[in-house]
Amino acid sequence: MPKSLISVSEFEPEFITGLKAIFEEKIVFNQVLGLKITSLTPALVTARIDMRPELVGHFSFNRIHGGVISAGLDAMGGLAAMAAIGARHMDESPLQRLHRFSKLGTIDLRIDYLRPGISEYFELRAEVLRLGSRVASTRMEFRAADGKLLSTGAGAYIVS
Repeated sequence: MPKSLISVSEFEPEFITGLKAIFEEKIVFNQVLGLKITSLTPALVTARIDMRPELVGHFSFNRIHGGVISAGLDAMGGLAAMAAIGARHMDESPLQRLHRFSKLGTIDLRIDYLRPGISEYFELRAEVLRLGSRVASTRMEFRAADGKLLSTGAGAYIVS
C-alpha cells in the first residue's frame, strides 16, 4: 500500500459525511440495495446490506440475488478507491477531494460466488491494492452476518 495511505489514520467529519451522502443518497441505486456505510478509513471501507424480500434471487431458499452481490461489491470497490484518493490528496479541502468522485468509473469487475447468499444481513468490505495516477485496483468481500465469506470481488476503477 502506498505510504500516503498508511500515514492518514482518519478523515475529517466533513469528508466522511460527504462521501456517505454520495454513496448512500446521491447514487440512488445504492438506496435500492440498502447499502449503508459502516466504516470509512483510508485502508478499508465497510458497509452493510440488510436482507429484504426485494433482494431475493431464489425464492425457494430466500437467497440474495447475485446482481445485488455484484452491484454491492462494485459500489464498495468505488468507495475504497475514493477513500484512497481522499487520503492521497489530504492537502486539498474535503470538498475538493469529494469533487474527484466525478471522474471515478468502473473499468473491470470480477465476482466469484463462493457460497449461497443466505443471511439476515451482509457485510461488505473493500480495500485498494494499488492506486495509480489513472487506475485503482481493489479487492472486495461479501460476508454473511456470521462472518462466513460468501463472495469475493476484484475491480479496476478509472480515477483520472
